[in-house]
Amino acid sequence: MPWQNNGNGDKPNPWGNGGGSGRGGGSGGGEPPHIDEFIKKGQEQLKQAMPGGGKSFSLVLLILLIFWIASGLYRVEPNEQGVVLQFGKRTELTGPGLHWHLPFPIETAEVRGVTDEKTISIGNRAGSGRRSDRDESLMLTQDENIVDVRFNVVWRIKDLGNYLFQIQDPDGTIKSVAESVMRELVGRNRITPIITTARGILEENALQRIQQTLDDYVSGVTVLRVQIIESEAPGEVKDAFLDVQRAEADQQRSRNVATKYANEEIPKAQGASAALIQQAEAYRAQTVARAEGEAARFNSVYNEYMQAKDVTKKRMYLEAMEDILTGMDKIILDGDAGSGVVPYLPLNELSKKKSGGQE
Repeated sequence: MPWQNNGNGDKPNPWGNGGGSGRGGGSGGGEPPHIDEFIKKGQEQLKQAMPGGGKSFSLVLLILLIFWIASGLYRVEPNEQGVVLQFGKRTELTGPGLHWHLPFPIETAEVRGVTDEKTISIGNRAGSGRRSDRDESLMLTQDENIVDVRFNVVWRIKDLGNYLFQIQDPDGTIKSVAESVMRELVGRNRITPIITTARGILEENALQRIQQTLDDYVSGVTVLRVQIIESEAPGEVKDAFLDVQRAEADQQRSRNVATKYANEEIPKAQGASAALIQQAEAYRAQTVARAEGEAARFNSVYNEYMQAKDVTKKRMYLEAMEDILTGMDKIILDGDAGSGVVPYLPLNELSKKKSGGQE
C-alpha cells in the first residue's frame, strides 16, 4: 500500500485522510499502512530532520548505547556486599570494589552493608506500651512461675545472598527464633537464678542456640550478642514474689547458722569419740596383757606343782600365810613350853601397843 499524503500542508498523514469526507469513500484512505513502512518512513524523516543525516543518528545511538552499558557499573564499599540478579535470579556475590553487570533490565545489583550492627528487641516496651510486646516477654519457668524477660539480639549480615533469598522475612525470622529459644531456656530453669545470678549463662546459651538455628535455616546472619535488659517477676505479683524471696533468704540464713553450728560441734564430738576409743583400746591392751601375765604365771606354778606336788603345796601354803599374817600383831607360843601352866598374856600391853600403832 503506497504512502498517503493526506495531511494538512507539508505534513503527511500515514493513516489516510482523517476528515469525514474520506470515510466511506471509494479511495480506501481509512486503512492503516503496514508497520514496516511506517518505521521506514519515520527513520527517513528523522534523518532528514537531524543535521548531518544518518551519521548524526548513528552517533546518538552510539552515545545512548555507551550510557546504557555504563549503567551496569556499581561500587561496593568495604563495609558492604553486592548481589547480582539476572532477571531476578541470584547469580553472583561480589565484595568491595568496582564491578559491572549487564545493564537493566537484564541484570541488577543489590548492595547492602554487612558490618553494621542491627538490634531486634523482644519485649522492650519503652515508648510503645503495646500489649503484644508485654505478652512476648512473659515466660513460664521450670517451677511454674511467670517471669518477665526483656532482651535484645544484636546481629549483622554475614552472607547477603542468603540473607536476601533464603528466608522470606529475615528480621521477623530472627525475632521469632530468639523468642522461641529464650522461652525454651527459661522453661528449663527456676525463677530465682533467672532473675539473680544466671543471666550471663542464659545469654551465652541463648546466643549459641539462636546462631545454630539460623545456620540451619542458611539465613546468612551472624548473631553477635544477646543482652538481657530485665528479668523480673510481673508487676501484678512482684510484691508477693519479693516476700517469698525474703522468706527464702531467711530460710537460707537459718540453714547457714545450723550448718555453722554443726561444723563446730561435729568435730568436737568426733574428737571426744576418738579419745574414748583410744582409752578403751589402751584399757583393753592393758587388761589383756595382765590376763596373759596371770595366765603365764599360773601355767608356770602349775608346771612346778605337777613336778613336786608336796613341796609345791607347802610352798604355796607358806606364801599364802605370809601374805595373810604380814602386818598383823601375833604371839607365837611354843607347844612344849609351860605344859600344864596357863600362859600369861599381857593383853593390856598388847592393846596399848596396837592402839599406838594405829595412831
